[in-house]
Amino acid sequence: MFDTLYEWFWWDRIWLPYNLTWADLEDREDCVYAKASHLYVTVPYAFTFLFIRYLFERWIATPVAFSAGIKQRVLLKADSNPILEAYYTTQYKNPTQADIDGLSKKSTLTVRQIDRWFRRRRGQDRPGVLKKFREASWRFVFYLSAFVGGIIALHSFLCVSLFLSPQSMLESQYWYYILEMSFYGSLLFSVAFDVKRKDFKEQIIHHFATLILLSFSWCVNYIRIGTLVMFVHDASDVLLESAKLFNYAKWEKTCKALFVLFAIVFIVTRLIIFPFWLIHCTCVYPVEYYPAFFGYYFFNLMLLVLLCLHIFWAYLILCMIRKFMIGSVSFHCQNKSIYEDIF
Repeated sequence: MFDTLYEWFWWDRIWLPYNLTWADLEDREDCVYAKASHLYVTVPYAFTFLFIRYLFERWIATPVAFSAGIKQRVLLKADSNPILEAYYTTQYKNPTQADIDGLSKKSTLTVRQIDRWFRRRRGQDRPGVLKKFREASWRFVFYLSAFVGGIIALHSFLCVSLFLSPQSMLESQYWYYILEMSFYGSLLFSVAFDVKRKDFKEQIIHHFATLILLSFSWCVNYIRIGTLVMFVHDASDVLLESAKLFNYAKWEKTCKALFVLFAIVFIVTRLIIFPFWLIHCTCVYPVEYYPAFFGYYFFNLMLLVLLCLHIFWAYLILCMIRKFMIGSVSFHCQNKSIYEDIF
């Protein structure tokens, strides 16, 4: 039964155009193709990234943060109280006045003591600036390296009209793919202890959609479009993470300038180039050469999922720019729902 399911899942007509089979993607003298078995290495590489990240944050990012005047926050811890802790973890972190009165009767604490306990308990869960700085430093270094690697991987592109036809793989493209997928895998593994922002669910959807998209494009050798999708994403991520770093260091003018530049690059790459060039190419050109097939629809669906997320984040970005450009609030942002979504 397993063999039957395996053969059905990898049926040529599902993933490849009608005139291609998996046999056509076997390595030949001058052509090397990506294979699904190559992706197994991304799992140990993802854990390697976590180890490298630990060393980087401890021995590089932390000293840089201290030199920028960012210190470890000293918190007043809430006293141990099983009743209040159970309420905090299972029900609400911001109890109503009626709930506080009820907890006061159960715990023999005054209303003021309970209110203070919840403030301190929420403070314990709130990530400090040092933690945010270390995480942003790690992402900045990776995205900058990936952006440079993307330029190297793209140097061989001569034609954009055959994105959904298999291409021979270069060594630079191999490492660009593998390292990008390993990095996003490490982000999923570390999600439990990373800073949890308000767009947490959207970030998880983004990581899964990216990994599915890259895995699929790798298995069916859509190397060019996959490389371009990664490159388009990395271009703006570098600026966002650098803006965060200067924000945490309280370099407000530099942060604002970088954030505006990030917004421009984000809109150009993800709301103009991505839909009107990349998605247009993957939707329009392939059907000029062969009939649409399942892989064609699946690939474009994943691209549209990413586009929807781009639109959501673009809305947050424009709201934030509007706030500090018109001077209604400072860039430290009293409108915390928008601020925390991005920073």
